[in-house]
Amino acid sequence: MEPSIQGAASGGSAPGPTRGRELATFLVATFIVIPGLAVAFVGGYGFVVWALQMIFGPPGPPG
Repeated sequence: MEPSIQGAASGGSAPGPTRGRELATFLVATFIVIPGLAVAFVGGYGFVVWALQMIFGPPGPPG
């Protein structure tokens, strides 16, 4: 009996990603991961600006 081509290609391990799993991964990345990273970067930038203003004072000409 000959081994199947699919079984030989995957080494007999778990099957590859399905369309549903790929769609779920895309939706999680689109609506959770990417917006979360955007909020984290903007919040981090705001924190850095706030911290620098605490050290060096607000922007503008010297009083």
